Amino acid sequence: MIAIRIILLGLGIAAGAYGVALLLEQNPADLRSVVIWFAGGILVHDFVFAPVCAALGAGARRLVPRGWWAGTVYGSVCSVALIAVALPVVGREHAVTTNETVLDRPYALGLIAALAVVWGAVAFITGLDHRRVRVARRNRIDS
Repeated sequence: MIAIRIILLGLGIAAGAYGVALLLEQNPADLRSVVIWFAGGILVHDFVFAPVCAALGAGARRLVPRGWWAGTVYGSVCSVALIAVALPVVGREHAVTTNETVLDRPYALGLIAALAVVWGAVAFITGLDHRRVRVARRNRIDS
């Protein structure tokens, strides 16, 4: 097991070094842009996104029944990831008129469908879990 960890660590370090080597080949203006975006991403995450998520989590914990907490967290994380990926293209179907193959799909509808699948799966799995708990509780009482 330790050998696998050492191999994975070595591969990770090699991949990181390769990424840094590629990054350093860029011109100074691009490097400055990378640094600004990297620092901006960290600042936005730490001072905006994380506190908003913590506040929403604390508020949702008061509203959501205890048995639904785990499913709600999983569904929320998946929803945020889907929205973050889809945000740049949602609502821009006709933004590029010179090339009709760019942004050629109904991305908003796709996002809604993906979110429906995620929350449907959350409801289904949580419902199965509640059923399993009820059956186990009933079997314990009958014994």
